[in-house]
Amino acid sequence: MTLKILLAHNYYQQSGGEDTVFTAEAALLRERGHTVIEYIEDNHRILTMKKVDVAIQTLWSQDSYLKISELIAAGKPDIVHFHNTFPLISPSAYYACQNAGVPAIQSLDNPRLLCPSATFFRDGHLCQDCMNKTPPWPSVLHACYHDSRLQTGVIASMLTLHRWLGTWEKKINFYLVATEFYRRKFIEGGLPEEKVILKPHFVALDPGLEKNQRIGDYAIFMARLDPEKGVRTMLQAWRELSAIPLQIRGAGQLEQEVRDFIRTNGMHNIELVGRMTEKELDQFMRQASFLVWPSEGYYETFGMVAVECFAVGIPVIASKIGVMNEIVTDGVTGLLFTPGDPADLARKVRWAWEHPHEMAEMGGNARREYEEKYTAEKNYTMLMEIYQRAIATK
Repeated sequence: MTLKILLAHNYYQQSGGEDTVFTAEAALLRERGHTVIEYIEDNHRILTMKKVDVAIQTLWSQDSYLKISELIAAGKPDIVHFHNTFPLISPSAYYACQNAGVPAIQSLDNPRLLCPSATFFRDGHLCQDCMNKTPPWPSVLHACYHDSRLQTGVIASMLTLHRWLGTWEKKINFYLVATEFYRRKFIEGGLPEEKVILKPHFVALDPGLEKNQRIGDYAIFMARLDPEKGVRTMLQAWRELSAIPLQIRGAGQLEQEVRDFIRTNGMHNIELVGRMTEKELDQFMRQASFLVWPSEGYYETFGMVAVECFAVGIPVIASKIGVMNEIVTDGVTGLLFTPGDPADLARKVRWAWEHPHEMAEMGGNARREYEEKYTAEKNYTMLMEIYQRAIATK
């Protein structure tokens, strides 16, 4: 059965994982013969807007309400699937769907409904102070979003308004989350349990395994160079790992700090690598021994980089916290270490480097994990089942 699907997404100024997921799902649906209509907003537009207009649109975008209504009237979609709606689409779009009698699905690829900064991270540590608080006043007190009480206050006001209106409970048919950890977290935060459905993300194209794939030459880190990503813990661990090469791919607020660390400590075994083509990135992963995923102090929403490494048979060494503890099985698809503990990370990395055959076996397990959970075909089947359930509720 082919469907007409309206996909809505608000692109970020700095492209990230949510943008990638939206693009991949749109392409997947088109490849399977469905009609896909897109409603797109882009946060670059904020740069030309007045601050008061951005604030109003965050709470309720009449423009988005009218445009979604027009698209529904013209295209007559069977279902509307929202990805990111912050800030320019706004929750007003859900009301347009309900008024038109079209079911609405919302992917939850960040925890903004529970945490105005969408990170569960503040001042270098895990923070859940706003969980189940209406209004979420601690975020405003600490200026959690962009270090601005004003901007944080706008988000807190949006969350408060739509909690009071019952938007989250009444206007969305189903929410999609990528991990069981976050399914439980959103239910804890007040979303109806029966509406929160687990659907992992996927690697769009199966990269396959190379014949006689060899044991890798280095460890890799692939993420933003930001404090919550465990960058400092990783660097401290590598003080004890001078014989193990580490390739770092990423940029962020700690980039200069990383460069200074490498230079002042004479860490010739650590290298910051630049942007790569898709083909170069594929080979970069395939030639690695393992991925280091040391995030700490906050809850990742998924681990696309880890899953991409699984797809090419590369195991992962990850912090034993939240989603990472769910995606990586200790001793099976990789190793887990105590979050924020450089000595424990160093022990696990050293063991992995000294036991290449055991790690190669874990890489094979990682590939099987990808085949069982994270292929495009598996994802498509799950997505269609969810769409059909939502349409049935109409």
